[in-house]
Amino acid sequence: MNATELGKIFNKTSRQINDIFQELHWIEKNKNGWVITENGKANGAIQINYRGSLSVQWDAKIQTNILLKKLIEPQEEIEEKDFRAKFPAIHRTKDRHFVRSKAEMIIDNRLYSENIVRAYEKMLLIQENIYSDFYLPQGKVYIEFWGLENDPKYNVRKEQKKEIYKKYNVNLIELTDKEIAKLDDVFPRMLMTYGIKINY
Repeated sequence: MNATELGKIFNKTSRQINDIFQELHWIEKNKNGWVITENGKANGAIQINYRGSLSVQWDAKIQTNILLKKLIEPQEEIEEKDFRAKFPAIHRTKDRHFVRSKAEMIIDNRLYSENIVRAYEKMLLIQENIYSDFYLPQGKVYIEFWGLENDPKYNVRKEQKKEIYKKYNVNLIELTDKEIAKLDDVFPRMLMTYGIKINY
């Protein structure tokens, strides 16, 4: 199956399908077309070269791939929906988007001032449905601000998320109110751990 055929199944354009495969790091774009990665091969991708133009074919079973379906048809857990309803994004950042807390606004503004590309509330590309507060493509770093220290239900979810991060061995920076109070001192060192340099 090619991206056009998959697009018809999922009601997407072939470009949207290829963008999703690229986000999954299964294919990469070069001047001759789409090139499969090792992860792509592991998921059944076959490289096609037609008169110097590169494209990708997929085994039909790709339609049922959990990660692919997660990006095409994202499903949030009830707890995530409840959290989003309880804490609407009302805090406006310097680059004019909205986040859910003053601490997240401080984090986002610090990253913005250093021209660091970031995604807010990024869904992890894993089987579990969880979102990180921030994702930095440079260094492939996730950032979590743990803000509700006195909420037992929140703390249970926090520990569950920490275990998931540990399970998949992802790059994670954890911040609490304590770190936010001295962000300019601690944040540069935390980011430097993953090769991201910002000014003190």
